[in-house]
Amino acid sequence: MMMASGEEEEVVSIISNKQVVLRDHHVTGYLKDSDMCMSISTITLKVPLNSKSVLVKNLYLSCDPYIRGHTKSIQGGYADQYFKTGSPIIGYGVAKVLDSGHPDFKKDDLVWGFTGWEEYTLITETESLFKIHHTDVPLSYYTGLLSMPGMTAFTGFYEICSPKKGEYVFVSSAFGAVGQIVGQLAKLLGCYVVGSAGSKEKVDLLKTKFGFDEAFNYKEEKDYDACLKRYFPEGIDIYFDNVGGKMLDATLLNMRLHGRIAACGMISQYEFEEPEGVHNLFNIITKRVRIQGFMVFDYYHLYSNFLGIMIPYIKAGKIVYEEDITEGLESLPAALVRLFSGKNAGKAVAVIARE
Repeated sequence: MMMASGEEEEVVSIISNKQVVLRDHHVTGYLKDSDMCMSISTITLKVPLNSKSVLVKNLYLSCDPYIRGHTKSIQGGYADQYFKTGSPIIGYGVAKVLDSGHPDFKKDDLVWGFTGWEEYTLITETESLFKIHHTDVPLSYYTGLLSMPGMTAFTGFYEICSPKKGEYVFVSSAFGAVGQIVGQLAKLLGCYVVGSAGSKEKVDLLKTKFGFDEAFNYKEEKDYDACLKRYFPEGIDIYFDNVGGKMLDATLLNMRLHGRIAACGMISQYEFEEPEGVHNLFNIITKRVRIQGFMVFDYYHLYSNFLGIMIPYIKAGKIVYEEDITEGLESLPAALVRLFSGKNAGKAVAVIARE
């Protein structure tokens, strides 16, 4: 314990804070559990004086493929911006406010946004911190369906792809945190939707639970071009790309005139030191295809619009979501590694505390 000065002396607790940290700043080769380790630091349960920081207790932490990009030295990447050796991994999470110097957040508020893979976090950059107002849905949804992955699906599909009823839509990594939402939004609009996934069980769920018209196991397909021609004999209007690499190359051969590609992620490339090349780019010209990369941060101003559409969909059962929930900080390294082998069974979430 320590004493804070002032007219009334206040007892300020300093407690231990368990964290998941990177052993080394840049991870080369395939990511392993051993590239991360548990560490214990200390934290003061009070925001600094005259600070607009927010101190939170983390309740749920999100495990997402983009985190792998943070751990690599990639030209044009952003590893140095987020991760330093010995510091906790940064990601999205749901948390409870313990103390706040920011006028928009107060003690006991529930929030979601960037936080640390640790028990407690002092959040100094609050631009991407959102107060949770709808608590009549599972709080864990604010690591996925109602947070960054949901917003990514929503803005990527509607803002980037400009979809129209009756169009042909292909979603790669369709069982992932983003893909399962994209497919359901496309079906609600009246599109024909096909998704790819990495197991028979996931393929079956895409069709039976999420309402995809068709789905296939990409691991069983030797020729992606022939596979796509089988499912899209008339071609593809919209490709929501979460994987890049060979699947993107094959899709370019199957795009229709004036097709749109939302370049959302490239999970097939994150483990490679030398990314695979894409060879069929001439199709962008001949088929007048628009391909656009995007970052969800650029669209957070649409969050209230997003909630206004998604919350009613969820309550009406028109949007469903599959989560892969584990317990404790210790489960996060293995959960992150599982994302790149396709062994996760939905949106990867770790429960850190239950308030």
